[in-house]
Amino acid sequence: MSYMLLILEPTEQRRSRTESEGREVYARMQAFAADLQAEGRLLAVESLASHASATRVRVEGSRTRVMDGPFAEAKEMVGGFFLLNCATREEAIAIAARCPAATWCTVEVRSLAPCYEA
Repeated sequence: MSYMLLILEPTEQRRSRTESEGREVYARMQAFAADLQAEGRLLAVESLASHASATRVRVEGSRTRVMDGPFAEAKEMVGGFFLLNCATREEAIAIAARCPAATWCTVEVRSLAPCYEA
């Protein structure tokens, strides 16, 4: 079964780090991804740009509404994700607990499923 680990970080966290701190954190996440790859669990991984470069699109009737970030109401942003192949939810949670990001932000574990399933 496939599970996604969403890295939910405070919106200003990246800007609060020095460049060397940012590179060190990124290296830790890359090493974690390499370990998951070696274990045969990693299906995909990506880091996302800051929410400041994001755009939200919503269609209301015939009107398309486009909002460029950053979004004032946002306290967290999705900073990246890991897509994993795990046998169970518990296995995915155990992997999330190993994720370095779990020490400085929230790692949300979600299974992949059709949107019509509860």
